[in-house]
Amino acid sequence: MASIGFIGMGNMGTAIIKGLLSHGFAAEELMFTDADKEKGRNKEKEMGVCFAESNLDCARKVNYLVLAVKPQYYETVLQEIRPAVNKDQIVISIAPGKTIDYLHKMLGEEIRIVRAMPNTPALLGEGMSGVCMNGEKFSQEEKAMIERFFCSFGKMEIVEERLMDAVVCASGSSPAYVYMMIEALADGAVKCGLPRDKAYAMVAQTVMGSAKMVLETGKHPGELKDMVCSPGGTTIAAVEALEEWGFRNALMKATDACYTRCRSI
Repeated sequence: MASIGFIGMGNMGTAIIKGLLSHGFAAEELMFTDADKEKGRNKEKEMGVCFAESNLDCARKVNYLVLAVKPQYYETVLQEIRPAVNKDQIVISIAPGKTIDYLHKMLGEEIRIVRAMPNTPALLGEGMSGVCMNGEKFSQEEKAMIERFFCSFGKMEIVEERLMDAVVCASGSSPAYVYMMIEALADGAVKCGLPRDKAYAMVAQTVMGSAKMVLETGKHPGELKDMVCSPGGTTIAAVEALEEWGFRNALMKATDACYTRCRSI
């Protein structure tokens, strides 16, 4: 019996499986399904992980079942696997907007659910996952397994379920905003004469280094920003322009739009 099964094998499912394989999980412990059978068999050959011919077959054979399909396919998939899921298994949902209450209604109140929101940097083992679950329903061994699972492709934070839509805003969707910022900043540098390949490399490294400064120094981002802004210098002039053109407000409005969409799924 495989330990972990994946319903769906898109970018996120693939990223998670690769993370698990690189952090001590054996291929024999894993199983997955894919609506595209040919693609699934190719991935089986590529990764050495068992490809299950159906969602129902996968659900019957694993201890931990990861729902790695898009939200619009949840109802169909949950109806399909309901006969196979039991109270001894743990179901991990990684779709935005799908609450634990919804999953209980679809699968049964006795089914133990972990709701999570990872993000695409999981592809490189640098993901961030917000995770919520009813801790009383899980043994210490199961909690350790869940932590090992999420930490195999990045970091995790336990949050209350009422905050999960905010997690989507903070880390689930926000890589797209960061990529847009990198692209725009690199375009500006190209406009000033820097070759594009060097512009992307320099901007991306600066974003990564700046993020590490926030994480590792423990300083407030505003304090770190002030440390770069010399009196009368180039940086404070640029910061003034960002304020004038609504940089902060644009990000906060993006968060509002993301949150509203999460609540409507």
